[in-house]
Amino acid sequence: MGDTAARVGAAGAAGAALDRVFDTFYRQRPVTATFTGLHPHDGVLPDWSPAALGAQAEELRALRRELEAAGRVPDADVRTFPGDVDLALADATLEIALAEHESGHFVQRNPSLWTGEAIFGVLSLVTRDFAPLAERLASAEARLGGIPAFLAQASQTMVSAPLDWKMKARQDCEAAGPLFAETLPAWVRGEVADGRAPGIDGERWSRVSAAASQAFAAFATWLTVPDVASAAAPLSWLRGGKPKGLADIGPTGESAPQLLLELLVRRGHWVTTPLPSLLDEAQTALADARATLETMAAPYGGWPAVQEQLAEAHPAPPQYLARFREKWDACRAAAEAHDLVTWPDAPLRYVPFPEHTRDAAPKLYYLHYRSPAPFDPFGTFDYVVAPLDGLTGDEITARLRQWNDSVITLNHVVHHGAIGHHVQNHHAYRGASRIGRVAAVDAACRISMFLGGSLAEGWACYVCDLMEEVGFLTPLEAIAQQHTRVRIAARAVADLQLHTGRASIPSITWHYEDQAGMSRVAARGEAVRNSMYPGAAVMYWLGTRGIHRLRAEVRRREGAAFSMRRFHDRFLSYGAIPVALISKLMLAEEARS
Repeated sequence: MGDTAARVGAAGAAGAALDRVFDTFYRQRPVTATFTGLHPHDGVLPDWSPAALGAQAEELRALRRELEAAGRVPDADVRTFPGDVDLALADATLEIALAEHESGHFVQRNPSLWTGEAIFGVLSLVTRDFAPLAERLASAEARLGGIPAFLAQASQTMVSAPLDWKMKARQDCEAAGPLFAETLPAWVRGEVADGRAPGIDGERWSRVSAAASQAFAAFATWLTVPDVASAAAPLSWLRGGKPKGLADIGPTGESAPQLLLELLVRRGHWVTTPLPSLLDEAQTALADARATLETMAAPYGGWPAVQEQLAEAHPAPPQYLARFREKWDACRAAAEAHDLVTWPDAPLRYVPFPEHTRDAAPKLYYLHYRSPAPFDPFGTFDYVVAPLDGLTGDEITARLRQWNDSVITLNHVVHHGAIGHHVQNHHAYRGASRIGRVAAVDAACRISMFLGGSLAEGWACYVCDLMEEVGFLTPLEAIAQQHTRVRIAARAVADLQLHTGRASIPSITWHYEDQAGMSRVAARGEAVRNSMYPGAAVMYWLGTRGIHRLRAEVRRREGAAFSMRRFHDRFLSYGAIPVALISKLMLAEEARS
C-alpha cells in the first residue's frame, strides 16, 4: 500500500510540475498558444522587453528545479514512457529556451522573430476558423493594437543584427504594410457589412490595423537608417530619447555559439555524437547522395535535363487544383494497398490562398500546410496553394512549371498533406506524451518546441523514400527524390559547418549552389535561414536516417513477423519527440519482449 501511495504521489507531483511548465510556456509564448489551440492569450503579444526576458528566464530556472524535485532523471536514465520522457523533454525545452536567451542569438539579435510574431499573431486569428469570426476579430484587434508597443520593445532589446537578417525582416515589413493598411481592413469591413461579424466596428478595426501598418514602416526604417529621429517615418512607437538605427553586425554574428549547437543536438535531437564526427558523417552522406543522383540522372542527360523534363510535366490550367486531390487520393490508396500505416480520420482539401492574405503570403513565412491545432476541434483541414487566378499567358505557364506534377506529388502530397506531416500530426495528437502532442506545432517562425523537429521532418522525408520503395513515384520523380536526399545532406553539412565556425553565409551560399544545384537566390535564402536557426537544418537528415536505421533493426529482430504498418503505427504513437529517443525506447521494448 505504501509503495502504491508513493507512486501515486510521485505521478501527481510530476503532473503538477508539467502543468506549470505548460502554463508558463504558453503565457510567455501567446502566439504559439493560439496556433496550438489554447486561447486564453489570444489578445496579447509576447513581452520581449529586457526586464521581462530576465524575469521569464528566472521562471524557467525555477521550473527546472521543480521538474528535478518531481522526479526528472538524467537523459541517459530515461526508461518509462511517457513518465520519464515527458519530464526529461520538458526540462530539455526549458534548458534550450534558457540557452537561446543567454546566447543573445535570437530575440536580442533577430528582427525577423519580432516581425513574424507580430504578423502571425494576427494571421493566426483570421485564417483559422476555430471560433466565431467576431470573437476572433476582437482578439485580432487587440493584438493589432499591441503591435506598435511590441515593435518599440525591439529598440530596447536589440542593439545589432546581421545585415542579411535585417533585410529579411524588412521584407516582412514590406508585406505587412499593405496587408494591415488595406487588405485585412477591407476584408473585415466586408464581413461586418454582410453581418458575419456582429459587434465588430469595422472602421475602428481599420484604424487600429492602419496604426500597426505604420509601426511596421517605422520598424523597417529603424532597421536601416543610422539615425531614426531624422527619418521621415512614423516614430510615435519609439518611446523617449533619440534612438539610433539598428547597427550592423559582422560575419561573426551570423553563427550561434558552438556550445548552443552542441546543446541543441544533444538535448534537442537526443544525439550524443561529437559534432566533428557528425559533420564527417554528413559530408560522407552528401558525397554518396550526389554520386547516386549522378548515376540515376545520367540516362536522361543529367540532373539539369531531368529538372526540365519534370517542369514540363504539369497539369493543364483547368486540372491544376484537382491534380492535388488526385495525387492525395492515389497516395492514400497506395499506402493502404501496401498496408503501410493506419490513416487517421483527418479530412483535408486543397484550396487557393484566402483572398485577404493572398498578396502578402509569398513574401512571408506563410506555410502551405500549417499543422492543425491539436486542441482546436478537428474538421476538414484547408491546405492552401498558390492560385492561377489573375495570371495570364507566360505567368500561368511559369506557375505550372514551378508547381509541376513532381512538386505536387512529393512536396504537397506525400511530404506535407498526406502520409507525411498530416498523418503524423494526427497520430501525435492522440498519443500519450503531453510533449509529443504539441512539440511540432507550427508557430510564427518555427515549430513550437525545437525537440519535435527530428520526428516531424524526419518522418515527412522518410515517407517520400517509403513511397518510392512501394513504386508510387515515376522514374523521374524518383530522381527528384534523390535530389532531395542531396539537399537534406547538404543542409546538415551547412548547419554543422556554420555553427561550429567553419563557414559563413557567403560560403554556405556557394556550398548550396555547388553541392545541391540551387539557384543563387534560393541558396542565399537557405543560408540565411540556417544562420538564424542553429540545429534546425540538420534535423531532417538526423531524423530520416534515424527512422531508416530503426526500421532495419526492428525488421532484423522480428524477422518474418515484421509488419510495416505495426512498425509505423508504433513509431508514430510516441508523438513528436526526438527520433533517437524513440529508437532507444522501441529497441528496449523489443529486448524485453
